[in-house]
Amino acid sequence: MSLRNFLTSRVFVIQLLIAAVIVGVLGYLFMHWLTFTTDHGEEITVPNLSKLSELQVEEKLDDLNLEYVLLDSVDFRKGYPKHSVVEQDPVAGAKVKEGRKIYIKINSSGFTTVRIPNLVEKTYRQAVPTLKSLGLEEGTITYKPYLGKDMVLEMRFNGKKLNPGDKVFKSSKIDLVLGDGKVGFDEAEMDTIKKTETPKDEQ
Repeated sequence: MSLRNFLTSRVFVIQLLIAAVIVGVLGYLFMHWLTFTTDHGEEITVPNLSKLSELQVEEKLDDLNLEYVLLDSVDFRKGYPKHSVVEQDPVAGAKVKEGRKIYIKINSSGFTTVRIPNLVEKTYRQAVPTLKSLGLEEGTITYKPYLGKDMVLEMRFNGKKLNPGDKVFKSSKIDLVLGDGKVGFDEAEMDTIKKTETPKDEQ
């Protein structure tokens, strides 16, 4: 039988169809195996772990077949319970695969203290960044007569004057007393100046 006759024969057509069916079945089985091994289409939504304790985090993630890794504790943050989650990665709502590790940071047990720097004779623009770099906040700003405008004259906390080196808790609000750029004179001094400057022929 010639090659041409064989290619057009019924036997060849049947064998070709059988081979196509086998390839199709193998391809179907392979795709299902690949889907199963990669958990395709079975993503898990990361829950919101904010303000949960480690125990609560562990219980919640165990139910979802997820794991967690504690990275570190952060400076105490108001509004969060002690030792509760303040940050997580991936964030809540993200889609992950089963067994994924969720990295968390927890709130520390309380505020740490910092020493007050010497801001006296510093300008307001210098003082504020210095306070923020130490984890402190800008409080109330008041002015008093002083030649240097916006020059720091005093630092106060809860009405009490602070000295450089005094300790306060982080996130404390530090009030600043600044110079208003003017030299103050009371009325008695002004009257004395006026009398001194009055010409003799007008007296």
